[in-house]
Amino acid sequence: MDPSISVTAVITHRVRPGREAGYEEWLKGIAADARNFNGYLGAHILRPELGVSSDHVIVVQFETCQQLNAWMQSDARHHWLERVQPLISEPEAVRMLSGLEPWFQLPGQTRQTPPKRYKQALLVWFGVAGLSLLMAPLLGLLIGSWPQPLRLVINTGITVMILTYWLMPLLTRRFKGWLFKA
Repeated sequence: MDPSISVTAVITHRVRPGREAGYEEWLKGIAADARNFNGYLGAHILRPELGVSSDHVIVVQFETCQQLNAWMQSDARHHWLERVQPLISEPEAVRMLSGLEPWFQLPGQTRQTPPKRYKQALLVWFGVAGLSLLMAPLLGLLIGSWPQPLRLVINTGITVMILTYWLMPLLTRRFKGWLFKA
């Protein structure tokens, strides 16, 4: 992994039944400490969905791999890892991702090797082109009279949200045989 590009750590915990309140407090504490580290860009917590997953997923982003590694190896984080042990039922799972790799992770799989870059680029291009062909006429009807910069910002925002939360996971599952083929 190139140490100069932004990087994401995806950390998974399975919380023991009845320990959810303690885990939520733990999340607040570790997040506050992580914010103090150089290069910290943010964290998102994905809580379990009933019937879908029992895992809590923490997505932490740093500007560079070196800065993420500094946080991951820090005494502060090790202190928090000791405190979470009674709250979780399995050891934490950590994956490091950079670039567009998070779009190409199959649910429930811990694949470490992302698809080849040209395959990622082709699938993103296919997704953006298809979505743009559908979105442009629809948004033209709804906000066609608005100023062009505002239309562009709204179109881009909607496109990115749909790509991230629906279309890329769908395309990744649909084309997994081609994407992950050596």
